[in-house]
Amino acid sequence: MLSRTADHLYWMARYIERAENIARMLDVNYRMSMVPEGDAGWGATLSINGLEQAFRAKHDEATAEAVLNFMVFDGDNPSSILSCLRMARENAHAVRGTITSEMWETTNDTWLRMRDYPRWKLAGSEIGEFFEWVKFRSHLSRGVTLGTMLRDEAFHFIRLGTFLERADATARFIDVKYHMLVDGKAPPDAAADYYQWSALLRSVSAFEVYRKVYRDLITPVKVTELLILNEQMPRSLRTSMVEVYENLQAVSNYRSKETQRRAGELQASLKFGRIEDVFARGLHEYLTQFIVRVNELGNRISNDFLVPMSAS
Repeated sequence: MLSRTADHLYWMARYIERAENIARMLDVNYRMSMVPEGDAGWGATLSINGLEQAFRAKHDEATAEAVLNFMVFDGDNPSSILSCLRMARENAHAVRGTITSEMWETTNDTWLRMRDYPRWKLAGSEIGEFFEWVKFRSHLSRGVTLGTMLRDEAFHFIRLGTFLERADATARFIDVKYHMLVDGKAPPDAAADYYQWSALLRSVSAFEVYRKVYRDLITPVKVTELLILNEQMPRSLRTSMVEVYENLQAVSNYRSKETQRRAGELQASLKFGRIEDVFARGLHEYLTQFIVRVNELGNRISNDFLVPMSAS
């Protein structure tokens, strides 16, 4: 496969996944803002995506309205939902002959609907409906990929982009939200505020999963264990890295041996890791190092397979 084709497929998938993750972050912030004395963390949403400076260039204060408009509709913000879905569509257009017609139609239709989405709805009671729509379109894209694509290199580059993006976003989300809820302290023995932890779990579609796995009160340690180490949780760091490693193996070439080794090493550390050791080391330090290693993998994947200096 041509490196340019692989590049478009990989980034198409990353942008679709990124749009969904932004919607999830904003959704939990909005839910928390509805709780009396709850901290929605609008500023943290900017921090988690490295967008504080770009935001301050346009806005004076991180209010709900300003952050929502910046993270949803601002075309100058490369990480806004609008920008992500536009770039996903542009990458899909570049490889229309490689993806299926159903995939192209789904991606193109998502962009057209997003482009024409009424902005006034973001300020009303329909904001939650919008976030659900973004998540649904991402789910639809993955479903069409699984249901129509040949399991060839194109398919594996799409999956590789999806799960590398998910691993990075989930780690950032856990880090910021956890420290907002416990003020950066060691995890308490008693359950924290039920609604806040419930909102965090729902933001990654893990509330029902948590109940099935633990069947008791929601506690910080168990929430982080589920989202970091659980092999059956679809959005956990462990599950994401298993997918990254397996898809890297499927597209391996003579240059990628070291990249595969590093991906395997990272997923093995999650497979055999214990949540007690994570907290003993420090959750923030653990997640920061994980994010660094994921970003290093992304750089190595670009060098091994993709067009040099690929835009993120």
